[in-house]
Amino acid sequence: MSPVLKAALWMTGSIASFSTMAVAGREVSDSLDTFEIMMYRSVVGVLVVCVLAAATGAWRNIQTARLGTHVVRNLAHFTGQNLWFYAVTVIPLAQVFALEFTSPIWVIVLSPLILGERLTPVRALAAIMGFIGILIVARPDIAGINTGVITAASSAIFFALTIMLTKKLTRTEGITSILFWLTSMQLVMGIVMAGYDGDIAWPDLQTGPWVFLIGCAGLLAHYCLTNALSIAPATVVVPIDFIRLPAIAVIGMLVYGEVVDIWVFVGAAIIFAGNYVNILVESRHTRAL
Repeated sequence: MSPVLKAALWMTGSIASFSTMAVAGREVSDSLDTFEIMMYRSVVGVLVVCVLAAATGAWRNIQTARLGTHVVRNLAHFTGQNLWFYAVTVIPLAQVFALEFTSPIWVIVLSPLILGERLTPVRALAAIMGFIGILIVARPDIAGINTGVITAASSAIFFALTIMLTKKLTRTEGITSILFWLTSMQLVMGIVMAGYDGDIAWPDLQTGPWVFLIGCAGLLAHYCLTNALSIAPATVVVPIDFIRLPAIAVIGMLVYGEVVDIWVFVGAAIIFAGNYVNILVESRHTRAL
């Protein structure tokens, strides 16, 4: 089997997992708030990671040398994920995914400050195209701006911070260590935020399976995406990942009767073009070195 086909299979799992998590998050939103969703997602995540670490003998790979970076990374991811879960409950799923795809654009903008990377003309062009795409998707007028659009766009910024801090961690730590601290730290954050008012809602027989699905889908999505990127270059993986947008649009239309106008896809196409041009140029530059 060719690397491209293997990557496509992994990305199919990633797309299905992200879409499942969005639907499951909306299904439990009437019974659980976003902090409670994140808390229970982390409970499932901790259990899964611990079982897998015990089964594979990967406990020795869990490190404590960079706990400060883990705290900042997981705080950023916790914030972004809470904003994302809120957004999927109030605006069309396709609009949430389109705005989420601006995360690589924010990485371009913020990496000179956080990672010390250079802002090249191509990266600047990609960022400009991304922001044009945001304006088209969000249409910032009185009718277009709402809390869902704002939270979805904001979640992309926090996801970008997560990506950059993950990049720093992967220089010295493996995926088991990163996932362990991801789930355990966010469990603590979830307990604190969900229980600050002294009232934590418990999943019932109806919401319990959805909560379990959220936890498993979240881990599986990132696992599949990581494997795809390890097999094939980003120039192959990123276009496949953008299939998430029409896929979730169809799901939203069939399951929730959502109607998504053409401008969401136009804006998303511009965001994709900016991302892809940057990846293509960076890949060619890397091969030339």
